[in-house]
Amino acid sequence: MFAHTSAYGRFNLSAALNLPPNRVELTNQLAVAALGAGVITTLAVAQGQSPLTALGITLFSAMAAVAVGQVL
Repeated sequence: MFAHTSAYGRFNLSAALNLPPNRVELTNQLAVAALGAGVITTLAVAQGQSPLTALGITLFSAMAAVAVGQVL
């Protein structure tokens, strides 16, 4: 279960979103993977790549990273 402690107290994401803990973990993995892939894709768009191609690459790589993470 994902719980975060901040200056305002303890925050339980699975209780706030009413999701089972394994689904919250999957959502967190997907978000982190998409952010990591998005950084590199942003650089590719700055070099002239199509934004739609870049978005497709970001989504594919994020989903592939989560799939590999689930297997390992």
